[in-house]
Amino acid sequence: MNVILSRPAPRLCEDVSQAVGDVPSVRLRRVASVCERVDCYVKLESCNPGGSIKEKNAAILVGQAEKEGLLRPGGTIIESSSGNFGVGLAMIGAARGYRVIIVVDAKTTPTFRRMLLAYGAQLAEVQEVDAAGSMQKARIALATSLAQSIDGGWYPCQHYNPRNPDAHALLTAREIEATFGGRLDALVVGVSTGGQLSGLARYLKPRYPHLKLIGVDVQGSVIFDPDPAPYKMTGIGLSFRPPNLDYTAIHAAYVVPENLAYSMCNALARQEGLLLGSSSGAIVAAGLHFARDLAAGSRIAMINPDHGDRYLETIYDQDWLSKNGFVLIPPEHMDVAIEQLKPAG
Repeated sequence: MNVILSRPAPRLCEDVSQAVGDVPSVRLRRVASVCERVDCYVKLESCNPGGSIKEKNAAILVGQAEKEGLLRPGGTIIESSSGNFGVGLAMIGAARGYRVIIVVDAKTTPTFRRMLLAYGAQLAEVQEVDAAGSMQKARIALATSLAQSIDGGWYPCQHYNPRNPDAHALLTAREIEATFGGRLDALVVGVSTGGQLSGLARYLKPRYPHLKLIGVDVQGSVIFDPDPAPYKMTGIGLSFRPPNLDYTAIHAAYVVPENLAYSMCNALARQEGLLLGSSSGAIVAAGLHFARDLAAGSRIAMINPDHGDRYLETIYDQDWLSKNGFVLIPPEHMDVAIEQLKPAG
């Protein structure tokens, strides 16, 4: 395998918001046997400057709000987030000089809290839990209240904002087109607010009607499964059906057990050298299952939403895994675990 020693010159950026995007896609080779027959790629959105794909949403939505006068100098950005979107807004807010308040809950890990505070964001915390063990609705209610009470406050409201998919129609989809052109058979996307999948579908489906879009959720979420249950994962999953999600664009949907997702994350780190976030394990497991039905030589891309460094105290920590009842699947049994996965519905 050749190592590329020369690359295009990096861009000159006016601030960090211009540095998002244009991330590499890396082929998987060792984590599952299907990788020998099908070209399986991971699009590493973890290579964005703050470590996640949600910085694209933050940059685009902040820019739109500034142009429309919804966010003015000295203003305050308020958002409900358990992780990456909050970090993205804190990063963009720091670069643009805005106060940032992120509404968090008990599932927000110490690492995410430290990241938010490092960027200068303030944290507001909720305690209310709904029947599914989620605090998302309570977070949204508090963020709405703060935005209404703070002069100059702006709440992008990632869960209900119809412009949330714009970042992925404007940026991510075009990057995929530039990387793969028409030589891509399937694209696998984690689902939470619905912004990623819907934005990708808006741009790519009219241009590449053969492309199959695969949606991935975590077991316990109600996006594809009506039966709610508590779950530890952040990044994907909701306690309600996201209004931004274009269900009609989805060719197949997967609901992945947390244990398989975390096992896949650890396998990717040890067998592919990729330290990825917890939802990436679910996305890759689903993608590898779907790849089994593709013809030899087909291409499938799986979107990695964030970096694994923010999960070192959870899914990459044996004590945390044991405490929460997760037992990692050995690499030699991964093919069987992937085979046993089934699409939802």
